[in-house]
Amino acid sequence: MKLVVGGYSQGKLNYVLQKINTDNYSVFDGIIPDDAQLQETFAQKKKVIIHRFHNWVKARISQDGNPEEEILLFIQKSPEVILISDETGNGIVPVDAFEREYRERTGRILVELAKRADEVVRVICGIGQKIK
Repeated sequence: MKLVVGGYSQGKLNYVLQKINTDNYSVFDGIIPDDAQLQETFAQKKKVIIHRFHNWVKARISQDGNPEEEILLFIQKSPEVILISDETGNGIVPVDAFEREYRERTGRILVELAKRADEVVRVICGIGQKIK
């Protein structure tokens, strides 16, 4: 598993697409593919990129899901996944309680994913810096 993080609109997806053979990957935007989508992707001999992973986390929290466990289960099914996420912990702390919870949980999930990742890259201004 690879994890790519960075600020909003810093070119994370473009960075990843420049580093891989795009014919071998399917990009899912803000969602984790369900089992049928995953099987279809694997049948095409493709690997998975999850772009805007943080949006999926936010959606699962708002739906009373458990994104912490769900992403770990997904990684077991697709261990070569590339996860791309905004860094949500910088800036002003939100007044809204849900936004604070989302920001905190997303950060903690990214910490856990970084521990498990084979590679972690931070992208700033379209330039990737390998941090693990």
